[in-house]
Amino acid sequence: MSAPELLGVGTLGGIGAIARFGLDGTVSERVRSTFPYGTFVVNLVGSFLLGILVGVTLDSAANALMGTGFIGAFTTFSTWLFETHRLGEDRRLAVGLVNIAVSLVLGVAAAWAGEHVGAAL
Repeated sequence: MSAPELLGVGTLGGIGAIARFGLDGTVSERVRSTFPYGTFVVNLVGSFLLGILVGVTLDSAANALMGTGFIGAFTTFSTWLFETHRLGEDRRLAVGLVNIAVSLVLGVAAAWAGEHVGAAL
């Protein structure tokens, strides 16, 4: 990876992290719940966007910039699992299991839909 590509991944990663923070906060503020809706929405949007990237078949540099940089920083696997773990600690195991199952099923569906949208572009 060239220096400009590395700088681009870092820059877009910073933008993706800020976008995640903003969307997560907005959703969480509007949907007051102990269920982690903010992270849920962020990860579904990210799955859809990554699917679009796959569908449009960009070159490897563009994939690294957008896929690894922006979307990689935008989505958050670790927060999703941490919040699910906290649901279990709070004795809300059923809600935690629903979070896992629904996030996985809808995440794959969003990626599939995004790939089809990207292929149509």
